[in-house]
Amino acid sequence: MKGEHIMQEIAWQASLILMALVALGFAFVAINSGGRYEDYAPLQKRAYRLRLALFWGVVLVFGPTMIYTLVNLPYDAAHARGVRDARPAQVIQATGHLWYWELSETEIATGHPVEFRVTSADVNHGFGIYDTNMKLVAQVQAMPGYINTLRHTFDEAGTYKIMCLEYCGTVHHAMVAELTVAGR
Repeated sequence: MKGEHIMQEIAWQASLILMALVALGFAFVAINSGGRYEDYAPLQKRAYRLRLALFWGVVLVFGPTMIYTLVNLPYDAAHARGVRDARPAQVIQATGHLWYWELSETEIATGHPVEFRVTSADVNHGFGIYDTNMKLVAQVQAMPGYINTLRHTFDEAGTYKIMCLEYCGTVHHAMVAELTVAGR
């Protein structure tokens, strides 16, 4: 947790520095825009060189930052690792209601793929699965009249919580269900 805080602080400071540089760039252009130039060609050449350098600077700074922050997103993590499980999945029908989840099954085995078929009986809901440390491991939208499929393999035993990620009304905060994941 401390490492995450340090990374957030570094990202915040880097953002402030970059915003200051952009502001200085705008100020420089504004201050120098009123001058009279006989020949714009040398200025244009310098400006294009500066623009190209700034572009590659932005790519080099934000490219790795974007990759670093996006790697930990849980969306289809098994597919990203190249671990698509060909075994038939345990199918669980999940329906969101105001303000509860209806699940066809609540017990799952570790290491076995599970396919959640998620829909809603009333309004949009967000179907989010949280592990025992309350870290989001998978999510999908629950929409009326439509079935979204979410495939996930649970690697660790424990009690997982399903929570609504889309504000759906006054009792949204209590829209919680539990899955029991048992070892093989």
